[in-house]
Amino acid sequence: METAFTKLVGVEHPIVQTGMGWVAGPRLVSAAANAGALGILASATMTMDQLRSAVREVKSRTADGAPFGVNLRADAGDAAERAQLIIDEGVRVASFALAPSKELIARLKDAGVVVIPSIGARRHAEKVAAWGADAVIVQGGEGGGHTGDVATTVLLPQVVDSVDIPVIAAGGFSDGRGLVAALAYGAAGIAMGTRFLLTSDSTVPDAVKAEYLKATVKDVTVTTAVDGLPHRMLRTELVDSLERAGRTRALVRAVRHAAGFRKLSGLSWPQMVRDGLAMKHGKDLSWSQVLLAANTPMLLKASMVEGRTDLGVMASGQVAGVIDDLPSCAELVSRVMAEAHTVLEQLHHPHTLRTLPPPG
Repeated sequence: METAFTKLVGVEHPIVQTGMGWVAGPRLVSAAANAGALGILASATMTMDQLRSAVREVKSRTADGAPFGVNLRADAGDAAERAQLIIDEGVRVASFALAPSKELIARLKDAGVVVIPSIGARRHAEKVAAWGADAVIVQGGEGGGHTGDVATTVLLPQVVDSVDIPVIAAGGFSDGRGLVAALAYGAAGIAMGTRFLLTSDSTVPDAVKAEYLKATVKDVTVTTAVDGLPHRMLRTELVDSLERAGRTRALVRAVRHAAGFRKLSGLSWPQMVRDGLAMKHGKDLSWSQVLLAANTPMLLKASMVEGRTDLGVMASGQVAGVIDDLPSCAELVSRVMAEAHTVLEQLHHPHTLRTLPPPG
């Protein structure tokens, strides 16, 4: 299925595996890339050396130079150095959770890197498009992690109508019907996070995957208790306790986690302060919210890496409530595309009775 997105990045299918922290490592990214989708490596929780090693591992695992991407924190103090790393390593795509500067976009594009920021509002899409972004991922409120409150079905057509670059839809997608719906809205593909997290190629511990699989749609909530910003995740006893905790206890916990994250990331305290200043300026946060933001990577690591669902949080899209299996990335992508083609055939021939292929 050829779209403006597949032509732009050179993948076979209009599907993106998003850059989830602690989840989108070399194994998952290479599996997604080998399946014909665009796999995106999450780099925010990696040191520079770890990122370089991860990029090279993905290359060694992918066949025929399959394109993949790296997700960068645009507000990180070493964003320019990380951008240079992916240029040097010949990475095809740079994605961003926050809008990169006009200068950083130009630097990457001049080196032949495709720049795809993720946005949650029409004005943000218009801004990065004007700055030269090659495409945008549009995440509606159904998406996991930090999210907004506008549904994909409302946000997506707004963005499609306002920019002239390929738009990839995210938030609430898990199957071929969703892909066709996104295409009908004018998107050039879909991006999925939770659906790829719940594959056999994901390194997330089995006990954590089990929590996702047993969740219903109502078990996925939005809370500001973790880092002061709206964050969609599975509702657990820990989330309930964080929401009950007072500000003082939350700040004490955040300081401890900030120290832990400093060791993991290799950042110095001055670098973390600079990152905090950038975050505060970009989102107009209070200093307490900036400090609370240190909770996120450590609480995610506890669950996504260590399997401690009692000590960690589990970022999740609402779509977790309708997922009940763990296919490989190859099986997932093949299924999504088969479903999409079946739906398109039904639309072209509505009087022909057809059914979607069964899961798996």
